[in-house]
Amino acid sequence: MSSPATDSTEAPGFRPPAPAPSPRRLGPIRLLQALRRNPLECWSEDFFREPISRVGLPIGRVFVLNDPADIKHVLVDNAGNYRKDALQRRVLSAGLSDGLLSAEDKRWEVQRRTLAPLFSARTVRSRAKDMLHAVDQLTQRWLSMGPGAMVDIAAEITLLTLNVLALTIFSDGLQSDPDEFRLSMTEYFRVAGRIGLLDLIGAPDYIPRPGRWRIKSTLTYFENIVDDLINARRQALENKLKPQRDDLLTLLLRALDPATGQPMTLREVRSNILTFLSAGHETTANTLTWSLFLLSQSDTWRARVGEEAERELSGPEEGLVDRLVVTKAVIEEALRLYPPIAALSRSAKGADRIGEYDIKAGSLIVIAPYVLHRHRKLWHQPDVFDPGRFLGEARRSVGRFAYLPFGVGPRICIGSSFALQEATIALACLIRRFEFRLEQAPKVWPLMSVTVRPANGLPMRITPTARPS
Repeated sequence: MSSPATDSTEAPGFRPPAPAPSPRRLGPIRLLQALRRNPLECWSEDFFREPISRVGLPIGRVFVLNDPADIKHVLVDNAGNYRKDALQRRVLSAGLSDGLLSAEDKRWEVQRRTLAPLFSARTVRSRAKDMLHAVDQLTQRWLSMGPGAMVDIAAEITLLTLNVLALTIFSDGLQSDPDEFRLSMTEYFRVAGRIGLLDLIGAPDYIPRPGRWRIKSTLTYFENIVDDLINARRQALENKLKPQRDDLLTLLLRALDPATGQPMTLREVRSNILTFLSAGHETTANTLTWSLFLLSQSDTWRARVGEEAERELSGPEEGLVDRLVVTKAVIEEALRLYPPIAALSRSAKGADRIGEYDIKAGSLIVIAPYVLHRHRKLWHQPDVFDPGRFLGEARRSVGRFAYLPFGVGPRICIGSSFALQEATIALACLIRRFEFRLEQAPKVWPLMSVTVRPANGLPMRITPTARPS
């Protein structure tokens, strides 16, 4: 399989931090230790070279796929035979069982149909103004700090993306302390993403897991906030107390299944709002954080983004995202190197055949974007930062099933266009207004805890640019 060329103006060389694959596969004890410490450390070199690998785990037969044709078979052509397995449903959707993220079969189909209009291209583009407003609020706060202020970019960008969602979902914000909400969400992902022995051996959910009580208490905090907002909005809509802007909360409460005309239940509305707030802001924040880090290490790409931002942000808001071509390429390269969801899995409902392997019912299929995006047979210099992969002719060489930052097939992330638009606009605005200098300590290192984030935050010094506002 040919490797995509690139449209880079800078000799490739910067290799962003990532665990070095071990020469041999880890034994059971070391594997469990790595899963608890950082699942990105589990992968050995052969996974980055082979199209399909069989793995022996206590939970049964496991196959890791890196062949685009096999991935298409599982996620698209024969998707009906593969459903989210119990482990992934627990990790990705603890406490969100009534939402789109974890619903299955008929419940999932109904919710997907009902929610799809909320994320149409027209609706997403209409949210650009809210995104620009949220970035401007962050910009003004940073400017008030003075030149050379030290900030944790990871924490600051998380507050930004939370603010974007608060404005687009609730119009007037969350009506709660944003930093408390951010810290609670960070703790939620830290605990939910911890994989233990009980999970690997498939122990039932009623057996207590360390830390599970913390997820319940955190979810209660989230649910109380969201329930208050839902109740207030329902009252306003029913009593017509004042004209309501069509934010996502109003759209959710009014949404009807196109096939049946039925609205979503309040439990489903709540679960989906919590899903948007958790998965939505966390994944976009990490993508934007990694993008700022990567640009801080490349003078050439930072200059290209800055020049494009200066030119296009001075133009009309209409079509802005489509004009930020270089900026979007940086975002896409950050998603390649540090995909928000580093691995997804499916359980085979019935027998099948993939490549040279017979797949028995109950077999676990793993597709790991983190590995796929760095696979030696699919990418040229896969460990090097080079947004040129996503520009011009090179972009057409990127295989649809070799690049899966948001998944693919029926269960592709419904908010992918929203996240891409938000991250692209925010990156252009921030690079236009600030210079970012990385502090050498602590070490920048990717950690997988449901999503892939900098393990030690991202301390940087920010200085306003000389560009006019």
